[in-house]
Amino acid sequence: MRATLRWAHSDLRTHRGEALFLVLATAGIVASLLLATALFGYATNPWQRVFTQSHGAHVWLHTDKEADTGKLAGLDGVDTVAGPYPTAAVTVSSRGSRASVELRGTPERPSVGRPPIVSGHWLDPSAPNGVVLESRLARALLAEPGDTLTVPGTARELTVVGLADSAEPRYRPGEQPGLVWALPSAVPDPGGQVIGLRLTDPGDTSYIVQRAVTVLGSGAIGEVSTWQQARAEAQGDNRLLGQVLGLFGLGALVAAGLAVHGAIGTRIRGHLRDLSVLKAIGFTPGQVVRIFLLQHLAYALLGALAAAGLAEALGSRIPGRLGDAVGVWQGLPGHTVALIVVPVGAVLFIGATTGLAAWRAGRVPPVPLPRPAATSGGRLSGVARRALGVRIPPALVLGWHTAFTRRPRSLATVARLTLPLLLIVVAMSAWTTIDRFHSEPERVGLPTALSVRADAGRSEQQIRSLLERDPGVAAAYPGVETAALGPSQTATIALRGLGTHQDPYPHTLAEGRPARGSDEAVAGQGLLDLLDARVGDWVRMTVGDQPLILHIVGRSIEPENAGRVISTSLDTLRENDPGLRPTLYELRLAPGADPREVADRLTAAGDGHLDVHTVANPADGLSPLRAVVAGLIAVLALIGLIELLTAIGGTVRESERDLLALKAIGLSPRQITAITVTATGLTALAAVLAATALGLPLAHWLIDAQGRSSGIGAGIAQGPSAVLVVPLGAAAVLCAAALAAVPAARAARRRLADTLSAVA
Repeated sequence: MRATLRWAHSDLRTHRGEALFLVLATAGIVASLLLATALFGYATNPWQRVFTQSHGAHVWLHTDKEADTGKLAGLDGVDTVAGPYPTAAVTVSSRGSRASVELRGTPERPSVGRPPIVSGHWLDPSAPNGVVLESRLARALLAEPGDTLTVPGTARELTVVGLADSAEPRYRPGEQPGLVWALPSAVPDPGGQVIGLRLTDPGDTSYIVQRAVTVLGSGAIGEVSTWQQARAEAQGDNRLLGQVLGLFGLGALVAAGLAVHGAIGTRIRGHLRDLSVLKAIGFTPGQVVRIFLLQHLAYALLGALAAAGLAEALGSRIPGRLGDAVGVWQGLPGHTVALIVVPVGAVLFIGATTGLAAWRAGRVPPVPLPRPAATSGGRLSGVARRALGVRIPPALVLGWHTAFTRRPRSLATVARLTLPLLLIVVAMSAWTTIDRFHSEPERVGLPTALSVRADAGRSEQQIRSLLERDPGVAAAYPGVETAALGPSQTATIALRGLGTHQDPYPHTLAEGRPARGSDEAVAGQGLLDLLDARVGDWVRMTVGDQPLILHIVGRSIEPENAGRVISTSLDTLRENDPGLRPTLYELRLAPGADPREVADRLTAAGDGHLDVHTVANPADGLSPLRAVVAGLIAVLALIGLIELLTAIGGTVRESERDLLALKAIGLSPRQITAITVTATGLTALAAVLAATALGLPLAHWLIDAQGRSSGIGAGIAQGPSAVLVVPLGAAAVLCAAALAAVPAARAARRRLADTLSAVA
């Protein structure tokens, strides 16, 4: 054991740089996997915690005032019922911020859907105008207990007495109204009612919704929300961040394992005589295997421990969502198990790849076999000989010969170097796609920047004139948005009528054509998946108590409402309801116009009749992904550097047998150095070309697959431009050549006696 440790210590002093790179690469891989685990836990557990604490309802049904909701308590599969509670849609304002809310009359704190209070207290009959705000809505309004909310257009005021979490669909400006609990006396003129159903088996949600629609009648139900929808919204971008981190972490782990395997294999080929000497002085094959295995396990263990320690001590201090995710994850029950399992799994994987290469070291015979007299690269091909005959520089011809004549070994080297470069190309594609949401929002389903909702205080013509008069507004598209029941009447979808036949709304289409004629519509991927439909189908839905049949002629990219959106023109909806009046206006701004400045001007000009919001960009929630991608690129570059140094070392060692022959034919040390540099550069170039050819299609497939699963739809992927890819490839090739220059020059100037010793 003592001899084993002494040899390992000597080897460590000889290969300090390689050991440092392995430790840093392992630390980066384990850190990314731990962050991915934290984000997955953060994406699911906060919502699950609130749902469990509130004894949440699995289904919430919004109905009209006359609906006999008492029948629902007797449905098979319904455990308990919350409500019904009277509701009213109002707009509230606080500190200059406005929000559309659902005012829900709750006589007492419910047993089902019981909101956990995070600040203040629950409703008190002694304060009839007191309200409790859902916490996300409170953040949007900058409201706290004790603040006063006003209802624009009236003299009414509401006092915030508490803030509470909710497991229902979260507040989204311009899309989903916020939730405000109030006493029934504070809802004097309700527009409907809401009832919550807690089920004995959550898996029966769709069936129970269908039964409820049958009992109450489709015309009585305005909107249906389920626990699956609320959970998916709550997970949102956090789950995507976790998937990205997990994918690249696992890819980097495989790349690191292959790099370690290649490094050990190259060292074994370069130290066959040393291993034979170890065998000759009494080392057993098992001891030789343990030398390499324990040595690299120690490197991996050191990196894993460093990553776990840093993630535990400093992870919660990372700015933004990543820090929040780590902080929540550290308080979850499975935190300790994950903190142990992830580093141990990474170390075991690296140990497995190390063991395969170390096993070859144990098979080295005690007496080294004589090397063949032929050159290591084999005979020159006819093409290479003719190239030398036409005075092509020998360094280029012999460098190509050195790099690619040993096909199995050369292909393995190129493959190991390609993997980290391929993942870097995928990471750059993810970065470019996120940038596209900001630089070209109209190409990813965001043609408008502002959404305006107007009350009944002004006519349609007055509102359009006011909006289009602003110099920052290029076009104003009137529209309506309402909830509709799908054909199976088990889920609510968003029906939008935007633009007119004369001035159509500029939907971003991924397939099909725009909706031009009567009864034509375009739909998001989420809706097509929900209805199991495709472009060209006719779909039937129910709006209130009226059926509506639309022909889907195109698939639009829909970042909102998980893609469960079907859009037609306002004129089409007016054919069924001639008195239909626009309730919202989507504004396309002039180039260079600032959305916030335009919103402020319109709010002031509206004199309390307009509710102006910026259109939410899904990429805003992915801002932490930029730092994640940059960190992953650094880790992958480090792994690629390890593999590159391994390839250089192998090329230099393999060329030692050719050194005498090259000097004998008159090549100078500079030309011999150029051969090794050229061979390394060509190997790197082959890896860059392979990574680009494979990475770009893979990135498009992965990003579009994520788009389909999220409901946005395929067609959002954007590969990096040639301005980024070409410098990346050139930098990789030049870096390889520069790193090879020093060891190649040193080998080319070796003494004759040293060269003879290497050949022997």
